[in-house]
Amino acid sequence: MLGVSRSGYYDWLGRPPSLRAQENELILKHSHDMRQEGDRRRTYGSPRVHAELQDEYGLSMNRKRAARIMREAGLQGLYRRRRRGCTVSDPSAEAFPDLVDRNFVADAPNRLWVADITEHPTEEGKLYCAAVMDVYSRLIVGWSIDDNMRKELVIDALGMAIIRRRPQDQPGDARTIAHSDHGSQYTVGVRETAP
Repeated sequence: MLGVSRSGYYDWLGRPPSLRAQENELILKHSHDMRQEGDRRRTYGSPRVHAELQDEYGLSMNRKRAARIMREAGLQGLYRRRRRGCTVSDPSAEAFPDLVDRNFVADAPNRLWVADITEHPTEEGKLYCAAVMDVYSRLIVGWSIDDNMRKELVIDALGMAIIRRRPQDQPGDARTIAHSDHGSQYTVGVRETAP
């Protein structure tokens, strides 16, 4: 039925696994051991398993081979997304109305500014940078850096943008719209200082 001789079939049946199959078993065993011992959260994926197999055990192989062996065994690293962002809304604060309506296009300088805060980890702790960007030129026109996210961080960045770009001197009745998220720094205290 299989088109092979009886002796050939029994020879194949009793043959030991190939060298590559034995290596694959060894790789799989070490992968399981690594995940049991050093990776309690099961986050090791194929790149890290591959690196440790080469460093710790001296196994020379391609990273794709480690990925394939792990995939066939149903092993995969757990991707834990880091929480990013600094936006903390103040539910009691009254936010400005959205004058932009997701249309971030400006036909002249100083017509639309967008502002945000980013968080940067350093060896001494976190630093926060508030920036104001002119949408027309895509230039940062105001910024402020501090080790906290108080409202002064935003006020300083906006103040720098006003001093540098002088939006009040625009011709005619043109006005500048400053757009930001609804973070508490943009809704508390800024309203009192806005011109």
